[in-house]
Amino acid sequence: MSQKRIRNKQLLTKVTNPYEASLLIKHGMTVATSGFTPSGYPKAVPQALARRVKDTGEQMKLFLITGASVGDELDGTWAKEGIIDRRLPYQTQNDCRDGINCGSIKYTDMHLSHVSQYISYGFLKKIDIALVEAAAITEEGHLIPSTSVGITPTIIDKAEKIIIEINTSQPLELEGIHDIYLPENPPNRKPIPIINAWDRIGTPYIPVDKEKIAAIVITDIKDNVRPLAKVNDVSQKMAKNLINFLEQEIKDGRIPKNLLPLQSGVGSVANAVLAGLVESSFENIQLYTEVIQDSVFDLIDAGKVKIASSTSITPSKEGLERFYNNISKYREKIILRPQEISNNPEVIRRLGVIALNTAIEVDIYGNVNSTNIMGSRMMNGIGGSGDFTRNSYISVFATQSCAKGGNISTIVPMVSHNDHSEHDVQIIVTEQGVADLRGLCPKERARAIIDKCANPDYKDGLYDYLERSLSKKKGHIPILLDEALSWHERFEKTGNMKVDAGKNSQKGNS
Repeated sequence: MSQKRIRNKQLLTKVTNPYEASLLIKHGMTVATSGFTPSGYPKAVPQALARRVKDTGEQMKLFLITGASVGDELDGTWAKEGIIDRRLPYQTQNDCRDGINCGSIKYTDMHLSHVSQYISYGFLKKIDIALVEAAAITEEGHLIPSTSVGITPTIIDKAEKIIIEINTSQPLELEGIHDIYLPENPPNRKPIPIINAWDRIGTPYIPVDKEKIAAIVITDIKDNVRPLAKVNDVSQKMAKNLINFLEQEIKDGRIPKNLLPLQSGVGSVANAVLAGLVESSFENIQLYTEVIQDSVFDLIDAGKVKIASSTSITPSKEGLERFYNNISKYREKIILRPQEISNNPEVIRRLGVIALNTAIEVDIYGNVNSTNIMGSRMMNGIGGSGDFTRNSYISVFATQSCAKGGNISTIVPMVSHNDHSEHDVQIIVTEQGVADLRGLCPKERARAIIDKCANPDYKDGLYDYLERSLSKKKGHIPILLDEALSWHERFEKTGNMKVDAGKNSQKGNS
């Protein structure tokens, strides 16, 4: 088995156990890992390090850099043992999130396309250890990634030492699915030669300096992927509203009949909305995105996908088994690239990507909060939504009009935290309808969003707020700051944003 996975005989001497490999990691180091939402991340060595710290009580604080979110075996175990001092750029793990929000973990929320550049440009500390998962090592000593690419090529290049986990649960049939290309730094950067989503421009492996490989660990721990919620009536309505919008764009001659390449964000809502395209009339769909979830397999099975370019395969547990069992079919339609390429603004703009992302809340002027609950409590991070939103042909945000069982409106007078400004947000989709904000002034945007997207339980309160803002403020964007923020304060106090939403605002003291 080892010789099938490690084809360079010289490197067989580097094989060791997870504990011995973990001894290479020292207090104060910067450790960068493979992995992207949560797929293709190292698992055995991180757990060995956490056990070591727990058993010995040794001091261990690390700066952890990943491509995006990873599994519990990495930032979960490290957060529980207090190992993470600093973390970037994106996470979804509960213990890590708690550490960020209580202040014990210093967190930098970043656009995912920037991470490799920050490393390459020397903006961050030097990388002491690159800890990466691979499906195999070639005869030349090059790396075959597993189910994600992320920042792996960059950290392999820049790290002082490399620890490789060869994961035998990852099928060898992954070889050939990857397309590894890294741009040079300015002033020597050339145009990225991707003209179509299906273009291959690099190598099917990651080049490696074998002298930097310090340890190789054999493991069989599967990706700890997360469940996706079932498609429900609300998400079906959102999908239908999106499809109607896209069909109208085709009729108006703004996009071709089989669309432009699509990007879809991470999570259940994005997966469900994309799944709605299975029943649509669209054919030969192209995806230029950052994650491939279950809905992409549905579209491939329906014969609707021409190509799906991404940096990660991140389905549910059932979807992962489905991928493994049908890998010969799916690999013909999938390309995995470094996230610096999958999320690259240059390529997104050139291809005319239609960006489909999700929001925590949207305000009546079109600003979007996608990261912080009530303005201060980090949820996951901005991820790749900013990369795609600002540079897309059409930027779409989808959200259910209510959350918390209807106790909170996702359409608010003012977002409690602004990730995507009204300058970048073009289309809002909820189960109520679609607000097309293109070319509208702020007051027109407000009326469109309330009318088309707000839940009926909150429309009167939102209209009342808007009308009083218009009567009291004569500026370009009429905002009553105290009252706008009071919507969030009311929920924090009562757990229900709906309480007197209209009546109190009419009294001027909501």
